[in-house]
Amino acid sequence: MLAAYRPLFAVPGAARFVAGATLSRIGGAMFGVAIIVMVSARESSYALAGAVSAVGVVVLAASSPVIGGLVDRWGQRRASLPFVLFSALAGTVTILCSLLGAPVWTVFASYAASSCLPEMGPMSRARWAHIYSGDAGRLHTAMSFEQVVEEFAFVLGPVLAVAAATTLFPEAGLVLAYAVFTGGSLLFLAQRDTEPPIVPHADRPGGFAIHHPGVVVLALAGVMVGIIFGANEVVAVAISDEAGHKGFSAVILGAFAFASGVAGLIFGTRQFPWTLSRRMLVGAVAMCLLEAPALIAPNLWTIALVMLVAGSATAPVLITALTLLQRLVPRAQITEGMAVGVTGILVGISLGTSIAGWAVERLGAQEAYAVPVAAGVLAVAIVGVNFARLSRAEAAAPA
Repeated sequence: MLAAYRPLFAVPGAARFVAGATLSRIGGAMFGVAIIVMVSARESSYALAGAVSAVGVVVLAASSPVIGGLVDRWGQRRASLPFVLFSALAGTVTILCSLLGAPVWTVFASYAASSCLPEMGPMSRARWAHIYSGDAGRLHTAMSFEQVVEEFAFVLGPVLAVAAATTLFPEAGLVLAYAVFTGGSLLFLAQRDTEPPIVPHADRPGGFAIHHPGVVVLALAGVMVGIIFGANEVVAVAISDEAGHKGFSAVILGAFAFASGVAGLIFGTRQFPWTLSRRMLVGAVAMCLLEAPALIAPNLWTIALVMLVAGSATAPVLITALTLLQRLVPRAQITEGMAVGVTGILVGISLGTSIAGWAVERLGAQEAYAVPVAAGVLAVAIVGVNFARLSRAEAAAPA
């Protein structure tokens, strides 16, 4: 199975940009749980912790397509480097505000500022799209590999963040997150050989990537997937804390991400006769059904097992959605187009953390699993209702 991925690393420079993107994603995967653990420890409120996390995600969601558009116009390194450095500076301020007991609004403001950062995922995928332009089979494998890397990051990142914050001091997880994200981003941007060329301004299409048919549907589906991610993160911390084993949240989140990573690894080695649109619909149904048992799981280990099974649907859904997105937009807007998809996920994470934080305090920790289950139902509805429209957009897109 792994032999299918070996040709990716034969591409000159690929190993270096993959290493940088991987580190950056691990750091990015730490942010959500690190800020939740930090604020909940200092302020004794999961609702407040979820709100701080949500504000950061909203800023990231709003800035991601804008930065993606700048990347398409000016190049990855030139457009991204200032944002990476600014994020590191604002993140340092966030940590100092928490350590010094500054007013909560300063943590809100500085964390929001630090969240205005480039997403390495769309840029890394844009490199593969450039490298394997015209080779759909290899591109499918590369996109699957990218999702596996992200799932690996979401296995390792939360574990490292929770371990640092619970064994050292509440801010330690966030310190580690900014250090790993910044270091990985700088390593990625230093690898120039695989950076996609800039499309000349005279040859660029007008308008924005989101205006192309099918893009809004995929972005809305991404919102629902993001709600599942964000809600799972908050509920895992809360239900583990309620049981007296706060650190077990890393096991629950890690099980979900591990299963998704393995599923993505297998998915990337297979070729499917179905269209991307049909794969998207089937994946959404599986994602909804497999999470539902979390509502009745009797203990933490059973919840971890449910998450292990539920996670197997997420990577195929995200691989399919992002592959379809890069197909639906012109090559000159590929980073912006995939950033729109990522933005949908990020908006969903923001909603998920906020709604789940409210649900934990009003309904109870386990009952709050109703939030990701309901999001799964809506994902099926969005893709199902718009299936014909999505299929037409896919059929009309260049091969």
